[in-house]
Amino acid sequence: MIEIPPGAYARPGTSLDFKTGTWRVERPVHDRRAAPCHAACPAGEDAQAYLAKVENGDLRGAWETIVAANPMPAITGRVCHHPCESACNRGHYDETITIHGVERFLGDEALREHWAYPVAAPGSDAPRMAVVGSGPAGLAAAYHLLREGCRVTLIEAMPVAGGTMRTAIPHYRLPPSILDQELDRILALPGIDFRPATRLGRDVSLEELQSEHDGLFLGPGRRKGREWSADFAVPGDLHTGLQLLETWVAEGTIPQQPKSVAIVGGGNTAVDLARVLRRQGVEQVHLISHQRIPAPGVPQDDAMRATYREVSQAIEEGVTIHEHRGVRRLILRGERVVGMELVHMKKLADADGRLHRVAFEGTEAVLHVEHVIPAIGQDVDPLGFEALVERGQMRVEPWWGELRKHSGIFSGGDARGDHGTVSEAVGDGRRAAIGMLRRLAGKSLEPGAPPEPIPYGELNIHYFESAPAAHEPVLPAAQRLGNEEIEGGLDGRAVRHEAHRCLSCGDCLACDNCWTLCPDQSVLKTRAVAIDGSNYVFDYDYCKGCGICAHECPTGYIRMIPD
Repeated sequence: MIEIPPGAYARPGTSLDFKTGTWRVERPVHDRRAAPCHAACPAGEDAQAYLAKVENGDLRGAWETIVAANPMPAITGRVCHHPCESACNRGHYDETITIHGVERFLGDEALREHWAYPVAAPGSDAPRMAVVGSGPAGLAAAYHLLREGCRVTLIEAMPVAGGTMRTAIPHYRLPPSILDQELDRILALPGIDFRPATRLGRDVSLEELQSEHDGLFLGPGRRKGREWSADFAVPGDLHTGLQLLETWVAEGTIPQQPKSVAIVGGGNTAVDLARVLRRQGVEQVHLISHQRIPAPGVPQDDAMRATYREVSQAIEEGVTIHEHRGVRRLILRGERVVGMELVHMKKLADADGRLHRVAFEGTEAVLHVEHVIPAIGQDVDPLGFEALVERGQMRVEPWWGELRKHSGIFSGGDARGDHGTVSEAVGDGRRAAIGMLRRLAGKSLEPGAPPEPIPYGELNIHYFESAPAAHEPVLPAAQRLGNEEIEGGLDGRAVRHEAHRCLSCGDCLACDNCWTLCPDQSVLKTRAVAIDGSNYVFDYDYCKGCGICAHECPTGYIRMIPD
């Protein structure tokens, strides 16, 4: 209980005897609401919270705030599509906060300084959980299960951890040294029993894992290429985009050296492969997509799944993108491709109102290429858990990730089918870990939902000054020749600048506006932090409900409610 003295000295019989709060029809309350960056982050990071710690000079505390949700910020700070920035309220004022740059800086700082994860070793009698797959979803699930006091058996079919982060993300986006350092630190945590080169269905059975563990998470990824043809024609030298991309990442070269290539697809694999082929020396690289190039204002359901940043850099590097195009047929000479017929595609509604891609007759055009590569997606290889896979993916409940027809088994990441980024996979693993523990405790798995973000219109922007964002250095297109990392990181000064630009949406700035501007001295400042996390309380005996405190609050932390 905090003892609060009156705001000023008063004698008996003066105004303190008249409790003017009885006139009130509304009263102010503190209501911490989620910043849009927090609500938009698929990994669950609260950027507003760690930016506040950065501004206060507490870099390690900021990193610990991140790893409470995401254990690999040095990785995601490089490869995430950062929807947090698209949602950032600051973008309505001048420029969005460079959140991914701050995240990357903190992740790299933790690697340099060897900051230990704030995780305790589990007891010998702790629940034992099994995680299959050491991609981002499996690693996040193992990490969060460990944070909650569980022992974890982490099984990986490959000799090393990382999943598609290691096999399919080019080194110019994610240097191997960063990947190794971050993953080695996670795998070294006491309580994680990492078993590489152990394949489910070959070295261990699903039944064995279930009998020896208290919970099971499956994060097998998707590496089985889908069949592809154009009007039933298939080139004799057909390889999928993922196969060729994995060859480049592993060996630094691709055996085929045609002068012109067409890649069919619009996801990250297609774009990464297109950029790799340009580095390989292929003169003409064409990318064929049913969707449009992602850009501000393009509807999400009509945009390529690849991120705007990656697509923009691919265009800078000489990749030609054919929007709203489909492949009508291949032009073959024997089994060798010499061209392809493209047709314009558009979304149209059918009789039931559902949208479908439709080819526009009369818009056909021939594109002369020597090679075609499908990058239309992959399926889960079901070896060892065939009964759990439906149409190439794991069908799960949308929030916790429990399989719909198999209670007690959870899944996430690429295997879900509706996700395709590292940060989404991290979020899947985190939520699944919580769901596994709830299931173990016999609690219901009520569907969750992201927090409701505070909108820009509820901020008092007059208390902030315009300031340009700090942007990371980017290699010029002419210098992007091999595996050099394209994007550099922010320095400490730029990171502090970005933290200072944060509007602290929905949280208390401790700016004293409410305390200094209240005409009735009904806002009292406390020495200790109050129960709501602020340093202010309302004295409702004398608050008339005028609303000045709420109106002048820069961040929307105070709102008026009926009394």
